[in-house]
Amino acid sequence: MKIWNGQVGDRISKTLYHHLPAFRWRNFRLFFGGQLLSMSGTFMTQQLTIPWLVYDLTKSAWLLGVAGFVQFLPTLLLIPFSGVLSDRWSRRDLLMVVQILGISVSLTLTILTFQNWITFPILLVLSVLNGLLKGLDMPVRHTIVTETVGDRADWSNAIALNSVMLSSSLVLGPAMGGILIATLGVKYCFLYDTLSYIPAIFTLLAMRLKARPTLTLTNLSDTLQKLREGFEYVSKFQPIRAILLMLALQGLVGMSHVALMPIFAAKILNGDAATMAHLSTSAPIGSLFACFYLSTRRGIKGLERLIVVSQALIGMSLISFSLSRQVWLSIVILVFTGCFTILMITSSNMIIQTLVAEDKRGRVMSFYALAMVGMMPFGNLLAGTLAHNFGATNALIVCGSLSMLGALCFSTQLPAVSRWIER
Repeated sequence: MKIWNGQVGDRISKTLYHHLPAFRWRNFRLFFGGQLLSMSGTFMTQQLTIPWLVYDLTKSAWLLGVAGFVQFLPTLLLIPFSGVLSDRWSRRDLLMVVQILGISVSLTLTILTFQNWITFPILLVLSVLNGLLKGLDMPVRHTIVTETVGDRADWSNAIALNSVMLSSSLVLGPAMGGILIATLGVKYCFLYDTLSYIPAIFTLLAMRLKARPTLTLTNLSDTLQKLREGFEYVSKFQPIRAILLMLALQGLVGMSHVALMPIFAAKILNGDAATMAHLSTSAPIGSLFACFYLSTRRGIKGLERLIVVSQALIGMSLISFSLSRQVWLSIVILVFTGCFTILMITSSNMIIQTLVAEDKRGRVMSFYALAMVGMMPFGNLLAGTLAHNFGATNALIVCGSLSMLGALCFSTQLPAVSRWIER
C-alpha cells in the first residue's frame, strides 16, 4: 500500500511540475504558500475592514475618501525609492521587514478593537503606516519572484502563479472578512490578519536564495542618481517604455468602472448593498481564469499581441458594462473585464521581467508599480468628473474608447517589441 501511494504521489508531482514548473523549486513553494495566507489577511484589512470601520466610526463618505487618499499618498511617494532599495539590499530581508512591521500594525489594530479603544484619528495614523508598507512592499514582491526559481525558463510561470496568488487572496480575503464581520465582528478580521503574518515570516526565514550583485549607495544624492539612471533606462528601452505607457493608460481609464461602481449598483441597476458586493467580486473571479491560463504558458513569445488584444477588449467591456441594465449581464461583463485586465497586466509583468537587466530590475519594477498605482487616483478623478458632467454611462463610454485607442497606438509598436522578444 505504501509503495502504491508513493507511486501515485510521484505521478501527481510529475504532472504538477510539468504544467506548473515553478513549483519544482522549494523557495517558490515556500513563498507562494506563505504569501497566500498573508495577502488574504492584508486584502481583507485594506479592501474591506478598514473602510468599513472608518465609515462605522464617522458615518461620513468624505472622511472615507480622506482615509483612502491618506493611505494611498505614502505608497505613491515611497514606491520609486523602494525599487532602489530592492536593487541594493536583499529582497528577502526587505520583505521580512515589511512582514514584521505589518504584523505590528495589525496587532495594534487587533488590541485597540478588542479593547474598544479605536478612534478615527488613530485609524488614520495606522492607515498612513499601511500605505508606507505597501509602497515598500510592491516592487520587492514583484522582483523577488524571479529569485525563487533556479531556471530562467520557469520565470514566466512563476510570475503568472504569483498573480494567481494575489488574485486568489483578493477574492478570499474580502469574502472571509464579510463573513467574520457579519458573525463575530470587525475585531476578528484584524486578529486573522495578525495571525496570517506568522506563516509568511517563517516561510521567508526558511528560503535559501543565492547571493546576487547589489548597488553600492553612499548618500541621498547617490540614491537619486540611481533612481535617475533607472528612469533613463526605462525611457530609452523601447519595449519597456511602450508597455509602461500602456499600463499607465490602463490605470487612468481601464479601472474607471471601479470608481463608478456605487453609481451603477444603486442608481443605474436599481440595486442595493448586495448588488454592489456581487459586482465588486465579479472582476476578481475573472482574474483567476486569466491567471490559470497564463500559468500554463511557456515563455513570453506572443504575449505582446495578447496585451494589445486584452487592452482593446477591456475598452469594449467598459462600454458594454455602461450600457447594461441587467444585474446578471453586468456581472458577466465584469468577469470578462477582470480576466482581460489581468491578462494585460500580468503579460506586461512577464515581458518586462524577462527583458530587464538584472542590476536595474528593482527600479524598473518600481516604475511598473507606479504606472498602475500612480495613475489610478487621477483615473478616479477623471471618471468622477466625466460622470458628474455627462453621466456615468457616458463617462465609461469615453474611458472605454480611450482604452481601445491606446490599444491601437500600441499595435504600431508591436514589430519592435516582437524583435526584442525574439532576441
